[in-house]
Amino acid sequence: MTALAFDVYGTLIDTQGVVSLLESYLDEDSAQQFLNRWRDKQLEYSFRRGLMQQYQDFSVCTKDALQFTNNEHNAPLSDEQQESLLEAYKSLPAFDDVKTALNKLNAAGVECFAFSNGSTSAVTELLENAELSNYFKGIVSCEDVKSFKPNPDVYQHFLSKSGSREQNTWLISSNSFDIIGAHAAGWKTAWVKRSKEAQFDPWGVNPTITVGSLTQLIENIK
Repeated sequence: MTALAFDVYGTLIDTQGVVSLLESYLDEDSAQQFLNRWRDKQLEYSFRRGLMQQYQDFSVCTKDALQFTNNEHNAPLSDEQQESLLEAYKSLPAFDDVKTALNKLNAAGVECFAFSNGSTSAVTELLENAELSNYFKGIVSCEDVKSFKPNPDVYQHFLSKSGSREQNTWLISSNSFDIIGAHAAGWKTAWVKRSKEAQFDPWGVNPTITVGSLTQLIENIK
């Protein structure tokens, strides 16, 4: 049986979803720059904590990255505004292609899992708010391993939880670091390249397939 492990933040759920709120605090250009930097630091902090074996919940990485970004931009946001952004992060929207793709995959009998650096409770809340919960057989969180992708232990944990095998498991992600991590673990991979500007890390590794939309998965995954 083929199992699909869907990355959540940036693949199913649009982390750009808080930009409109940010634009109410900052001008449009500054808001986008701020959000991009926040996302980069969020991932950097998760990588660093994983390497140091000093695990904290992904929400801590998110909060610390927001504080750093605010300080770097000369603190344009108040404490209350930062809290409102963190609250908004709990109910980010799904990308437009997600429900259509998951409907097709479910109808075809493909097992779909949410696979995330986020905690089980945070991912559950996100998926419920985005009305996606019913499409997934389960949620596999990195919190159980006390580390983050792309630690090999995280991908092995998914196999243990899902009962799938490497050769029958696909990672679906828009994050190239995640694709490369899953490739190293022996999985098949689908890189979701929703924009022409998206770049894949030049590590001498290619995804099994590249799709511009999740709706293309049903045609390419066997």
